[in-house]
Amino acid sequence: MEVITINDLNDKRVELYTSYNEAQLLHLYEPNGGVFIAETPMVITRAIERGARPISFLIEEKAFETKVVKELLKPFENDEIQTFIAELSVINQLTGFNLTRGVLAVMERPSLPEPEELFANANCIAVLEDVMNPTNVGAIFRSAAALGVDGIILTTNCTDPFYRRAARVAMGTVFQVPWTYFPKDADINKALHKASFKTAALALKEDAISLSDDRLKACDKLAVIFGTESTGIKQSTIDSCDYTVIIPMQNQVDSLNVAAASAVTFWELKGKFIE
Repeated sequence: MEVITINDLNDKRVELYTSYNEAQLLHLYEPNGGVFIAETPMVITRAIERGARPISFLIEEKAFETKVVKELLKPFENDEIQTFIAELSVINQLTGFNLTRGVLAVMERPSLPEPEELFANANCIAVLEDVMNPTNVGAIFRSAAALGVDGIILTTNCTDPFYRRAARVAMGTVFQVPWTYFPKDADINKALHKASFKTAALALKEDAISLSDDRLKACDKLAVIFGTESTGIKQSTIDSCDYTVIIPMQNQVDSLNVAAASAVTFWELKGKFIE
């Protein structure tokens, strides 16, 4: 491992941290896959366990001396990985970076499973249709991991779960819960039904059943679909689902934020049975 002190973020050696936005990093090496930036030792460790390979590290100088960071770097001591060290005042020049626990890493993206592979190894999955807020996506992953959901399918318009904010909010669980994107314009409900899933759309409709309805718990394989905050689930998606589901509300509140709704849903369908 090569340790390099950085005094100026205009240094070309750290341009992956300073000169590219996350969408550009995603497409950096197409067609061979892009990279992402992970933040905090916990998130970086979980990414490594998922199969993501570090390309370099950027570490605040005081954090570099901590036990947590030394343990994080130890497996790479003999690798050709550059570790950049900088004072906090230098790192704070990174626009948009509120550095947490002093560590960033540029990492190669691990491969994603095919949807059919995820379907085969799951009995309860979440489908995110066009959920674009990275905080919501990260919170959904964290709840899914905590409450035993087997996997997550995202439409191509969803934000990337590996984006720095999504991964941080998820506490790295985006690298633990199996997930993948579904092909653009493909019929998700048709594929789920073919894989023996019943499908349930969370939507405010008059014919909706309660989340506590026994019919949902009786499903051997169930996929729950969540929509974007602004417009909800597409009507065509709702029409092709087996059930439309609501979380009963009080005090004239009609709905929850999608991240909160996912946590309630996962608890009702899976969490209550965790021992």
